[in-house]
Amino acid sequence: MTIAVVGIGLIGGSLVLDLRKRKFADRIIGVDNNPQHRNIALLCGLIDEADTLENAVDKSDIIILCAPVDANCRMLPGILDRITGTQKIVTDMGSTKAGIADISKDHPARGRYVAAHPMSGTEYSGPLAAISKLFDYKIAIICDAELSDPDALGSVENMLKVLNMRLTYMNSSVHDVHVAYVSHISHITSFSLALSVLEKEHEEENILNLAGGGFESTVRLAKSNSETWAPIFTENAEYILEVIDVYIEKMNRFRKMIADKDKEGLKTLMEEANAIQKILQ
Repeated sequence: MTIAVVGIGLIGGSLVLDLRKRKFADRIIGVDNNPQHRNIALLCGLIDEADTLENAVDKSDIIILCAPVDANCRMLPGILDRITGTQKIVTDMGSTKAGIADISKDHPARGRYVAAHPMSGTEYSGPLAAISKLFDYKIAIICDAELSDPDALGSVENMLKVLNMRLTYMNSSVHDVHVAYVSHISHITSFSLALSVLEKEHEEENILNLAGGGFESTVRLAKSNSETWAPIFTENAEYILEVIDVYIEKMNRFRKMIADKDKEGLKTLMEEANAIQKILQ
């Protein structure tokens, strides 16, 4: 099998690294607008060749979109046009799904598209960030499975199982609500905290010298690539704004209790929050 990976960064690079090792693909074609990414991917053996999007689509059995979500939305209609009447399959690994679902829903080749989202990643980006086993034992969400042709769905399911992922199925809009709460708000919180501390650092240059493990783990996501995350925030704006409002309401409750020196109220809030342990065990 020949696969094309469009966007040779952390996700695309890690994905093809294990698909090659685990004998899913015989040949891997890379597509990336960044010539440095293409050269690194070739030198590191992530891909066998680099080519244009059109040529890669024509040469491949499966096309995997790993670019920023807005770029995936722009590319998908043209790719579906190009593969109409063939058995080729296109899938994407994007973190938002409602927008790309809407763009593709009326296309005659919609059945050849499978919407997928591996819930995995790190704060690093680019082909040098690619690591083996990134997806092992993580959840992969497949959206609107009923709109995909059975053979296309089966091939993408098999690919994700080769990556040792656990599969779950959702409607696109439901998916976007869930990831807003469990993923996207975490990144916004991390970016916001980093900005707050950096602003204070201008006044007190030693503040970061005091940062311990708790701070490091909380702001780790603030290292994430803005080219990836700005499109995610705008694509999923409706649900992200909803969760930001909820988050601000909780922060204001903490603020009021701290201002009132309400120890019992604070303990009650924190004990309520401790219930997250049962979910994350």
